[in-house]
Amino acid sequence: MKDKEFLFHTNIPYITVENFPTLGLLTALRFLEWAAENPNGVISLPTGKTPEYFITWVKRILAEWDTPQGAEFREKHGLNLTKKPVLSGLRFVQIDEFYPISPKQHNSFYNYVQKFYVEGFGLDASKGIFINCDEIPLADGLSYEEVFPNYKVDLSLRYREAKTPEEVLQQRSIFLIDEWCSQYEQKIQDMGGIGFFLGGIGPDGHIAFNVRGSDFHSTTRLTATNFETQAASAGDLGGIEVSRFRPVITIGLHTISSKKDAVAIIFAAGEAKAEMVKLALEEKPSNRYPASVLSTMPNARFYLTSGAASTLQDSIHQFYTETPWSQAKSDRAIIGLCKKIDKFGDKLTKEDILQDRYCKMIPNAGLESIQESIDSIEKKIAKGMEPVHGKVIYNTAPHHDDILLGMLPYLQHIASDPSNEMHCSIMTSGFNAVTNHFLILHLSNTLRLIRQGKIQMVDYPNFFTEGYKMKRVKDVYHSLIKIASQQKSEFMRGFAHRLVRDLVEIWNLKSVEELDKKIVELIEFTRHCYDGEKMPTDIQKLKGMIREFEEELVWAHFGMTEERVHHLRLGFYKGDIFTENPNRERDVMPILNELRTIKPDIISLAFDPEGSGPDTHYKVLQAVADAIRMWSKETDTSNLKIWGYRNVWYKFNPSEATHIIPVSLNDMSAFNSAFEHCYLSQVDASFPSYKLDGKFSSLAQSIWVEQLRSIQLLLGKPYFFENPNPILRAAHGLMFLREMTVEEFLANARELEKSMQGF
Repeated sequence: MKDKEFLFHTNIPYITVENFPTLGLLTALRFLEWAAENPNGVISLPTGKTPEYFITWVKRILAEWDTPQGAEFREKHGLNLTKKPVLSGLRFVQIDEFYPISPKQHNSFYNYVQKFYVEGFGLDASKGIFINCDEIPLADGLSYEEVFPNYKVDLSLRYREAKTPEEVLQQRSIFLIDEWCSQYEQKIQDMGGIGFFLGGIGPDGHIAFNVRGSDFHSTTRLTATNFETQAASAGDLGGIEVSRFRPVITIGLHTISSKKDAVAIIFAAGEAKAEMVKLALEEKPSNRYPASVLSTMPNARFYLTSGAASTLQDSIHQFYTETPWSQAKSDRAIIGLCKKIDKFGDKLTKEDILQDRYCKMIPNAGLESIQESIDSIEKKIAKGMEPVHGKVIYNTAPHHDDILLGMLPYLQHIASDPSNEMHCSIMTSGFNAVTNHFLILHLSNTLRLIRQGKIQMVDYPNFFTEGYKMKRVKDVYHSLIKIASQQKSEFMRGFAHRLVRDLVEIWNLKSVEELDKKIVELIEFTRHCYDGEKMPTDIQKLKGMIREFEEELVWAHFGMTEERVHHLRLGFYKGDIFTENPNRERDVMPILNELRTIKPDIISLAFDPEGSGPDTHYKVLQAVADAIRMWSKETDTSNLKIWGYRNVWYKFNPSEATHIIPVSLNDMSAFNSAFEHCYLSQVDASFPSYKLDGKFSSLAQSIWVEQLRSIQLLLGKPYFFENPNPILRAAHGLMFLREMTVEEFLANARELEKSMQGF
């Protein structure tokens, strides 16, 4: 693969590829090329989800090396090596680790490294150095469970007087950890430094755990993290409640950059990384942008997907210059100009247009161009206010709450029209979003209510044979009526009713005694599980059914009954570090069968077309696309509309949207109420976005408000508050939607079978 010519200067050279799998392939090729030249070299490779395809391709290329297909593949991709690389001589340096954490936990980075690199790549563990928390000595030879019984390490003890015997012990231990880190650093330097470094970039721009503000001369150390990093780590550790207080051991920026002739690669996928990539590459190197330390290394590169590179000057220039001009380009250029010079559209001058790099590219650029963009945006707003009548709408979501966060203000108006038939189908069970703490809390409450005789249904003669299947809709109604009457304890009783039904169904319980015993057993089992541990499938199912009940509560707000809220529980979602690719028989056919039964006029879906953050979105997108592709061969889909929505992970540019929907304070109130009262497992945001230390509903609302501001710059504020239409006068946010034909959607969605091109 060749470097591309770029117009604009960056501090570090970079290469762009089209998608996430290709990013892994490119990185694997460079790694194998380096390993062949440096068979005894020192390597440091990352953990997490981003390396998935890197690991897959390295193993696959080596496994197929001696086959004709392998030779053809290497020739195609320019991997011109005389012999197969042998990785067993490489010396591995673990980049970072949470402290403390048991190396036996599946979510420890030590475990990840041993599984995917030492075992997966056939490395010799005796030649590497690793961060095994069990082997880091502490005061008096004690274990970290004894020194830090709540797993919290107060790093202020480095600088203040210890006030209790426990703090004295902890202080001494912290200094011993610091000494261990210094020795770890010395071992790296004694090895000659890291010769091949591969890392991702965090939401604050961190590499390894060198968060924003880290010194370019930093070395291996025990350190605290910031909120963005804690939020990104919450999925690894089982919730922000854990990651907020868990420090880390990390190699430093100097550790990474000290060997100046080393190959250092940062790879990033997805638009969520675009801002940090831009700052690292285009701003002056600074400790505010930790990855910019690579600017001191001649062989450093950024490998990026087009989404991760989307805000770089080169990518923006490419958008405007490499395809024929369109109204979408004009809209983006003029809205961008309004933001850049902080002027309202009606205040722009012809000189403003002609002095802007991209506005002056508009054919016959002038004041008329501004009005054309105003007209274009006004048409999208009008489209967003058009009534939807007599339609069957099939809303799909990768996870519970995706539809609500993406388009509830629009759907709540559509649902109020009785001529519309609306369905919501959640593709995965979403059990990972339910923490162990939440499960224990509600199991304990349910047990208490049973023992107090407040779950009377368990006393019905046929409850444990047939009764538990009946009146599930009553659980929903009971819960919502108690919300309306502000009786929180009674709402929790309704929640417990559904939990009892789920317990009986999953474990085939036959009596109150068995139910009581099972709940006690589950509480005890879960208490002994570490946060983030992969649970047995039956407990995964229980957690998923909790989320399903929450979803039913949401849509009951709008009169949707249980039979219109579908829970597909697609099988590729198993809670593993690397999620499987969807399988046609297991994962696509259930969607196709729903399409055949429901026969929708409109299908909505999370339109996150680049496979990253969260990857489940992309994989569900491909499964839905495959089902639509198959259905279109069976029936006429020429009039079928696809609505692509985005929520807290991605945003549409106004130029990409076809519908701009006004969002009023009343809409926001209903939205927040539905989220807070129904998504009990999510209200405290155990797995928050790095963009906001709060609920996803608050983040979604802030996005709508931000989108209103961008449109107000073009149209002017009076367009809204002086508008004759009360819907626009009441608008305090805007939601963007993209409508596509089936052909347009399938052209945008990457085919599942082609997501791993190569052999």
